Amino acid sequence: MKSESGTLHEIGERLRYARLAAAMTQEQVADLAGISRPRYRDIEKGTAAARATTLMNVARALGLEMMLVPQAMVPAVQALLRPHDDDDLPAFVSQPDDDDHGSSLPRT
Repeated sequence: MKSESGTLHEIGERLRYARLAAAMTQEQVADLAGISRPRYRDIEKGTAAARATTLMNVARALGLEMMLVPQAMVPAVQALLRPHDDDDLPAFVSQPDDDDHGSSLPRT
């Protein structure tokens, strides 16, 4: 499990990447999200935590949507988000667990 500071840094990096991809300034994102530019800067740098509502507003300002994903599904979601080659194979397949409930595991 990542530390809180590691998680804040990762969120900030993802927001920065999305902002640059959208060709927006920190000021523009902050204005659309209803926060100050210094506050947004600190969130993007990963030096400050933010309330969930603030993160949702920032995400929407960047054309993103936040969602909660069950931890068990994270590998499957990550597999779906990876670039695919043209092999027409599924990103993940169902394989039985030791307890016979089954799970989705990423393809390697």
